[in-house]
Amino acid sequence: MKLTAALAAFAALAPSPVVSSTTTESDALKPLTITTDGINATFIGYGARLTHLYVDDKKGDPRDVVVGYDDPVLYTNESANHFFGAIVGRYANRIKNGSFELDGKNYDIPKNEHDGLNTLHGGTVGYDHRNWSVAQYNTTSITYSLLDSDGFQGFPGILQIYVTYAVLANPPRLTTRIVAIPLDQNTPVMMSTHIYWNVGSFTSANILKDTLYMPYSDRVIPGDSILIPTGQLQSVKYPWTSPAVPLNFTGERPIGDGNGQQCGAGCDGIDNAFILDRPSAEAAESTVLQLYSADTGIRMKVRTNMGGLQLYNCAGMDGTVPLKGDQKQNGLEYIEKYGCLVIEPQDWIDGINHPEWGRRKEQIFGPDTRVSENWAQYEFSTE
Repeated sequence: MKLTAALAAFAALAPSPVVSSTTTESDALKPLTITTDGINATFIGYGARLTHLYVDDKKGDPRDVVVGYDDPVLYTNESANHFFGAIVGRYANRIKNGSFELDGKNYDIPKNEHDGLNTLHGGTVGYDHRNWSVAQYNTTSITYSLLDSDGFQGFPGILQIYVTYAVLANPPRLTTRIVAIPLDQNTPVMMSTHIYWNVGSFTSANILKDTLYMPYSDRVIPGDSILIPTGQLQSVKYPWTSPAVPLNFTGERPIGDGNGQQCGAGCDGIDNAFILDRPSAEAAESTVLQLYSADTGIRMKVRTNMGGLQLYNCAGMDGTVPLKGDQKQNGLEYIEKYGCLVIEPQDWIDGINHPEWGRRKEQIFGPDTRVSENWAQYEFSTE
């Protein structure tokens, strides 16, 4: 069924707006869908995560272009947490040594990666493991809320968070907005969405021939063997060689061209923090990334107010994670190596530990500062 035809049927069944202050695990696993002409998205409260996103391909057939599970319970049973579609925080990405200094005090966060060498995505129990409440829900938008307590996972201060997802038409697009309000203390805040994309909807076994274009990503933040920033900032255009260095996507290139030894020990792929070097006046309006698959003809354009993007081309996938039912085709049953691309709009990785970068004002918030807001938009078209 075309998404345009499904809209009227869904609208008749969609619930009225609801408000909830608490949520149980069963409530958090209840799928809720929003839709408009050309786009259909489903979410669960466990991790305030996106589980399905359908957009039409070049033939007009709906395609699910995100990685996840059909059964919501599987998100809670993962032995290896991939953070599929979830909100990650209170601080996304990695914190060196699981520690930082703030207002003259040292803080230690649970170290949950590389045998206790660093913190990843907020600690042992990040926001992807929390049951978020539904604050608002109608046919085209949903808002989840979470009140994070002082000291949880070692972070200081009470934090009130709202995550709003909305779908819009003409052209079809998904917008995400994460607003975090510190209520009583200064605290690091760098949240992000953690969506795994495949705009080819697994027509092919991997995305290496899909193309990527990031016109403002002139620099990356180099990492050591476990992807902790070295403190340097590196141009993707230096040295000026032909062909371009692997991580130079300032011109449209196949994703596979980016594979290299720049993503940590034993990795041959992409797992890198890209800096968005663009005029501040164009921050929210400019398209910072385009992803295109000739298989489906789907092109996705990304806009964000964030200062960077973390990209990961699923180099660690090993064919053990099953595809969703609507994605199984051409004999594919599981997600193979390089089968997807994670796009995380966020500020600079571990910026709280690198004051020389001047990013702490974008990562430290308190009751007397502006709120933290992460906004992104994903626009879809076909060619």
